[in-house]
Amino acid sequence: MEPRQSQPTDYGRFVIHIVKRMTQQSSSIDQAMLRRAIGLASSYLVTDTSTNLERGIQTWCTGFHRLVDIMVVLHSRGELELETVNEASKACSECWSVAGTWRGMEDCRQGVKEVATKLKKLLDEPHRRTYKGSKVYTPNSS
Repeated sequence: MEPRQSQPTDYGRFVIHIVKRMTQQSSSIDQAMLRRAIGLASSYLVTDTSTNLERGIQTWCTGFHRLVDIMVVLHSRGELELETVNEASKACSECWSVAGTWRGMEDCRQGVKEVATKLKKLLDEPHRRTYKGSKVYTPNSS
């Protein structure tokens, strides 16, 4: 019996599948489901890059960017929840750590920077440490 060949993971495709499911079930975005998808970013970073050496960084980055683009739309509608912002901030922190720890993933930090820049634009001015007046998760914050 031959060993089964595993298929590479694809965070970008996963995100499309999740959004499609959400919008088929309701006309609105289920932010609890969105947060779960965002929370998988660091896991997909590891699996996409290790199961698809040629395109893994790209598929992971595409998925993460798509999720944050959805957050930008929710923000513009006034529907974005603090918990979702916190989950995205936590995911950025985790992905930054993973990308700096695992050999060959240093290039992923650029994708994390791009996502973090989009997120930061959603935060309250002038310090960009709160969202709608509430403190946002940052690493080492209590």
